Amino acid sequence: MSQPVLGSPEDGLIRLRAKLSYDGSGFRGWASQGGDLRTVQAEVENTLGALIHDLDFATVCAGRTDAGVHARGQVIHFDVPKDHPDLIKLTPERVNKALPEDIRFLSIEQAHKGFDARFSALWREYTYMISDDPTGPAPLRRREVLPWPVSLDIDRLNEASQALIGVHDFFAFCIKRPRASTIREVQKLEWHRNSDGFIVMTIRADAFCHSMVRNVVGALLPIGDGRKKTSWTTHLLNQDGKSSHVQMMEPFPLVLEEVGYPPDHELEARIAITKRRRDSSQ
Repeated sequence: MSQPVLGSPEDGLIRLRAKLSYDGSGFRGWASQGGDLRTVQAEVENTLGALIHDLDFATVCAGRTDAGVHARGQVIHFDVPKDHPDLIKLTPERVNKALPEDIRFLSIEQAHKGFDARFSALWREYTYMISDDPTGPAPLRRREVLPWPVSLDIDRLNEASQALIGVHDFFAFCIKRPRASTIREVQKLEWHRNSDGFIVMTIRADAFCHSMVRNVVGALLPIGDGRKKTSWTTHLLNQDGKSSHVQMMEPFPLVLEEVGYPPDHELEARIAITKRRRDSSQ
């Protein structure tokens, strides 16, 4: 652990903060689901439990990625007894030796008092990569790039994306869950063509509802290839239900890139803000 203790809970636990990356291809998402289903959370908790004996680990992540979705910058936290003799084992090097090769810890450090990987977050940023080359992506890139058979217009994609920036009800773009709000603040949504010739969408929001990013991509691609007008995103926002005309795209080009947090002295205030239920009056 690379940072000094900044505060310990009264129950004798300290909170650790870790950053990790994973190839989501072989997982049924982040969250443990029981049975024989392989998940990132189950692999992480089982590995930590094997290193630190006699402890049941409960990890909390910044973003619960769906089945097949990858991460370069997932953030988690978990609590451990501050005097446990095996804490010295909790280094990225030791943990990575015990993990399967499709998960890697990038850092493990003492969290500041009040840190919560989920509720302290200001934003999450994802990318989604597409090839509009008629021959498709090279075979070695097929698990990270979506083939699209029609040429895409970057300017049209960026123009249509502007309507989605800001605080909106994204009901038309989400799989609705009981008692869950679909109001979100999209802080950035932009498209560019990278040096490999692939088209990359970058989206940043305070949070995302279930399958929101994949549905946003599915709504924008028909605009980029000319089948829909650039005003179609505004039309979708004005609907009172999920549109059957929006295709939810494949998960494998989607990557959780980064999670943003406030300065340490603002962590607890951020938690209070995040836990307030979003509603249309905000």
